[in-house]
This record gives sequence, C-alpha cells and structure tokens, in this order.
Amino acid sequence: MQQSLFNAPAARASQLRSANPADWPVRPGWGALLESFWRDPAGQGLLRFLSQRLAAGAVVYPPQPLRVLDLVDPLDVRVVILGQDPYHGPGQAEGLAFSVAQGVKTPPSLRNIFKELQRDLGLPPPADGSLMRWAQQGVLLLNTTLTVEDGSPASHAGQGWEVLTDALIRHCSEGGDAKAFLLWGAHAQKKSVLIDARRHRVLSANHPSPLSASRGPVPFLGCGHFGAVNRWLVEQGRAPVTW
Repeated sequence: MQQSLFNAPAARASQLRSANPADWPVRPGWGALLESFWRDPAGQGLLRFLSQRLAAGAVVYPPQPLRVLDLVDPLDVRVVILGQDPYHGPGQAEGLAFSVAQGVKTPPSLRNIFKELQRDLGLPPPADGSLMRWAQQGVLLLNTTLTVEDGSPASHAGQGWEVLTDALIRHCSEGGDAKAFLLWGAHAQKKSVLIDARRHRVLSANHPSPLSASRGPVPFLGCGHFGAVNRWLVEQGRAPVTW
C-alpha cells in the first residue's frame, strides 16, 4: 500500500488552528491597515465565520493566512502577483499565492509558471514549488481570498477577505515606489481598477491554469512577464528579481 505523503501531525500542522488575528504575525508596516480592517464590520464578520467553521470541524488552509505579510514589508514590495484562492489540498497552501510547501507535488498552474520562466528566461525548473525566495525579494504573492476549506475551492469567497485584499492592493498602489503588478486571469484583472496604471507597470495575461494558459486573448505561456518585469526594474535603476 502506498504511504501517505502527510502523517497526521503534519496534516494538522498544515491547517488553520485559530481564528484570532493575534496568532497571525505580520510585519509592523501592515499593522494600521489590518487593525482598521479587524474593527470594520467586514473584518468582524470574517472572524465570526472562521470561528464558526473551525468550531464545526471544518479543515481550513493555510495555517497562517497572512504569512505573505509577515515575509514582505510594504516598503519592500516591488512586484505584486495576484492569485485567487489558496490551494485546497492537504499540506499545499503556505500563505503565498501559487506557492506550495517544500516536499509537496507541484500543482499544474505552478508547473506552467515554471514552464514560462524556462521559456522566457531559460531557467530550469526549481527543486521544489515554494516561492518563498520570491517573497524574500519583495514579490507580494497575494490571493484575493486567504483561506479555503479542504477539497472546496472558493469556499471562503465572499466572506470578507476581499475587502482586506482590495485594501492591500490599493495600499500598494498608493504608497512606496513604483511596482509591477501581474494580473493573471479574469479574476485578477478585475482588480486593475484599484491600481494607478500611470505610476505602475501593469501586465495582464490568462491564468496559468492548464484550462487557460495556452488560450487567447493573451496566453500565459508566451506572455514574457518575468523578463518584462526585470527589464522594467533595471530601467528604474533597481535590481532585477532572481526568479
């Protein structure tokens, strides 16, 4: 019999255990924005929803919904990549859009991201699917919904996360240096109204999912976004991202 990739303690460690934001560390620079959200009716409603789902025994991912805000200070953000929903399989979601924990099989969308990196920049596929190394260079990998239930994609959509993530996108647009925003798929592209395209580099393409990566109007495979971002950063007198 094939051995499961995740033992019981590891599976529990990959789940959300608390609906208390005090248990979700973030960089201090995000603090005022988050404090305002948790006082807002949308934030209060979201916390009630999460508490109720956990009390009902729901398996919710990831264990740290705000992890990307703990890895990237707002003043260090130079690229924003928008996703939609955390991965909904055991051990996959690690709090960064499109990223999976080390040792977890690379999902199809992420495989296509690595394919485009190889086509665009000649980079070989990495040894694992964790994009922590991007976050550590100021790439904000932000889903628009930050929790999900096991096996149920979009199960936490419309519960209040979008109010927070819209505020985060707007905050990134309004403050700090110019940034590159990568909007992959129709859902992410709807967020373009929150971004000042006069200040920032905004690039759009289809979602990297196998269902859309090769389709028009702008196929993800062949979009060249990674090279375009690095050329733009160099033009700005800034270091390129080591993808």
